[in-house]
Amino acid sequence: MVALVRGVHGLDGTVRVEVLTDHPERRFVSGAVLHREADGRPLTIASAEAVVDGPGWRVRFREVGSRDAADTLRGVYLEAVVPPEDGLGRGAFYWHEVIGTPVRGTDGTELGTVQDIYRIGETEVFTVGGGAMAPFDLPAVRAFIRIFAPRRGEIVVDAESLDLRPARSRAPDPDRPKAPRRRSRSATSGTAGPPGSADVAPVSEPEAPTSEPEAPTAGP
Repeated sequence: MVALVRGVHGLDGTVRVEVLTDHPERRFVSGAVLHREADGRPLTIASAEAVVDGPGWRVRFREVGSRDAADTLRGVYLEAVVPPEDGLGRGAFYWHEVIGTPVRGTDGTELGTVQDIYRIGETEVFTVGGGAMAPFDLPAVRAFIRIFAPRRGEIVVDAESLDLRPARSRAPDPDRPKAPRRRSRSATSGTAGPPGSADVAPVSEPEAPTSEPEAPTAGP
């Protein structure tokens, strides 16, 4: 994921996006092609500029020519296909590489697998479920993560610091925030890095997109 459409600007189809990539100057250039999440139809950037008096960027697509058309993009996540030459830095991972990775405690207890990833500010958060513990959110920071090695199928966390409880004994928490994004496809540019780091890939570029076996830092 490289952006989330937050609103519409003007009458010509321009949208205001929340940036989810570390390199918006690379992603939001005239002629670049983005896609709606899980939708192959292209959105070709006609113009883009950073918002001077606030966060985010304003982007206009050739395929979106009116305010009404732009309004259909509100709340939509945008993806970018990452070219083969656009590699990640050492210790950084794309979100699709992290999703599905088993998570265990330092004592070996299987806590679940990473089922989704979202961002709060500059911090990536992994949604973990399907294990001995009730579903929980795991911030990608060194305070919680001891080993971050998705490519070898290993994430080890300090379960005590997360105050986890067995799944059957824990009632759903109505105040628990829901992930603001759905699972990304492998073609997205979202990336994760060692806990505590910013996205280094053109996703996470999240969007911003650890050293294996060192403790991770989050890098789409």
